[in-house]
Amino acid sequence: MVLRRVYVLMYRLLSIAVLAASTLAYTPLSDDSLHNLPSEESDFDVDEGLLLAPILIPRVPGTPGHQRVQEHFVNFFRKHLPDWAVEWHNSTSTTPATGSQEVPFTNLIFRRDPPWAAVGDVGRLTLVAHYDSLYQPEGFIGAVDSAAPCAILLHVARSIDQALTKRWDAMLASGEAGSGLEDEKGVQILFLDGEEAWVSWSNTDSLYGARALAEAWESTPHPAVSVYRTPLHSISIFVLLDLLGAANPRVPSWFQATHWAYKHLAAIEERMRKLELLETKPANPFLPESNKSPHQFSMGFVQDDHIPFMARGVDILHVIPYPFPPVWHTIDDDGAHLDIPTVRDWAKIITAFAAEWMDLEGSMPTFSPEEKKSRKYSDKSEL
Repeated sequence: MVLRRVYVLMYRLLSIAVLAASTLAYTPLSDDSLHNLPSEESDFDVDEGLLLAPILIPRVPGTPGHQRVQEHFVNFFRKHLPDWAVEWHNSTSTTPATGSQEVPFTNLIFRRDPPWAAVGDVGRLTLVAHYDSLYQPEGFIGAVDSAAPCAILLHVARSIDQALTKRWDAMLASGEAGSGLEDEKGVQILFLDGEEAWVSWSNTDSLYGARALAEAWESTPHPAVSVYRTPLHSISIFVLLDLLGAANPRVPSWFQATHWAYKHLAAIEERMRKLELLETKPANPFLPESNKSPHQFSMGFVQDDHIPFMARGVDILHVIPYPFPPVWHTIDDDGAHLDIPTVRDWAKIITAFAAEWMDLEGSMPTFSPEEKKSRKYSDKSEL
């Protein structure tokens, strides 16, 4: 038994070294699979859409609207995606606006891992958005900041769920499950709380939920023989969506370390435009910097929920436009100012990225040629 544990530990240490020395396998989707990506246009209706409409309310931490949005997330997964584990991460903090009063901050984590995998052996694609809204101005909705990104992540989870089941069931049936590190790959969605400053952005008045979660995950050890020491180390890449939903976004590649992932995301957009699967027709792509050279990267970046994780060594892909949308932090950031075709296009692009990361080629749903044709937006006369 002792010898076996030594061999297991040696294997896992070797696996960590291999993982650190190489990029995780990434399998691009075929054209057919891109055609077959789920698309429910009504989900993003600002008045009645299943995914988006319930988030388009003020949701300041500790208020009834904030709790209603939490319930929306949890009920959505329980009803539509019951195989996803739900985890609540609670913390409290005082703020400059509330004085000595402790404000509750609640991060919500939704996770699917391979059914055979031990928790400490799973590397996870981590898709992230914040769901809180500004304390001031009163009545602030935060549609681009960040109701739309949250709705996009709900769409992504539902869109890949059946394909994950199909892939993992096939691996179990064939005996391939658990045969290598690449099989121990899961996905988690983080809805982070307390991103917004209550008075003025600072190291202490911002990122309340992200700071608490990063600290907690760093200090929570997995079993000693696990591949990953902590939940923080289990993050394969931290993909943060923010300020998405305004027309004509321009998202830079912020970090050289994850430029390879940005290039995959940009390639998806380029392919989907060539296949006429996206609604928008901007003068420039959403992701225009796939050819950025190493010397063009600087130390500059936008402060956001990734900061506490990046400070602890997590790889970050920050999907945020710059310059910011004109409605940023104004009362006009509401559903009426969203560009819904842009929201739907982001949902398709991020879904494809998640499907490629999770190696779901061959497991995605299929449609008939007639159904595929109806999904090409250029075929619709009103566009």
